[in-house]
Amino acid sequence: MKNIILTPNPYRDKNFQTVRDAADVLRAAGANVKLCLPFEVDRSYELPRDLRFSRLDRELNNADGVICFGGDGTILHMAKTATRRNLPILGVNIGTMGFMAELESTELDKLSQLVTGEFTLDRRMMLDVTVQRDRDIIFHDICLNDVVITKGAVARIVHLSVHCDKVQAMECSGDGVIIATPTGSTAYNISAGGPIVEPEAKNIIITPICSHDVGTRSIVASDKRVITTEIIRNARRNAYLSVDGGKSVRLNMGDITTVKKSNLETKLIRLKDRSFFDVVNSKFKIN
Repeated sequence: MKNIILTPNPYRDKNFQTVRDAADVLRAAGANVKLCLPFEVDRSYELPRDLRFSRLDRELNNADGVICFGGDGTILHMAKTATRRNLPILGVNIGTMGFMAELESTELDKLSQLVTGEFTLDRRMMLDVTVQRDRDIIFHDICLNDVVITKGAVARIVHLSVHCDKVQAMECSGDGVIIATPTGSTAYNISAGGPIVEPEAKNIIITPICSHDVGTRSIVASDKRVITTEIIRNARRNAYLSVDGGKSVRLNMGDITTVKKSNLETKLIRLKDRSFFDVVNSKFKIN
């Protein structure tokens, strides 16, 4: 791996010190490094004048991989862009949890392994999400973590019907529902009482959020299933859909949300030989 893009979150990497150190390690190992912002920053934010940033869309064409600096949200944001270009991504944690990150900011010396080829690729399934209103597709996206359908900010409940391959699997009344990949099982899903599923598993996890129905529980479905959801019994109320914590889309009565396994896979770069369960124990402070 010779041509590497570094995408720092400017709001987390103070004065871009972490990305500066990473660039030094990679250049010393013989890599060509380009700095690109993963998203547009506020106009009031002043970038350091001694750093040169390139446009991400231009550099992706010649890149061999992407290194993302930030928390899980930053990694998720970049994962879609990298996956659509069939590029592997590596996360460096500058956030709090950093569950998806391979390295902490104190482990930047390991980045030289990218140049020497001492790494593996961890393939993660993604979900394909569409929202249909009447005959029109009003929303389409892919996600690595989860699809979340929730009520609005007002203190009320949303009634949802969930089908697997056109057979009703769940009808829940509460704050909403999470449809997650195994990668996303350790995110919002686990906070809502859903199961931890190791990333190599091929499943779609459906977890109600604060359900008012005592008998409603999480469902772990096959990745071959097609999941559909629809708002029921509250024609004058709306729900909201978000993908990987992104911008919400308002759902109306009668809208059909369809979630299925995507043909795309996110490739995460692994530099360390550690078990998923070691990561769980470390991040959640078990034992």
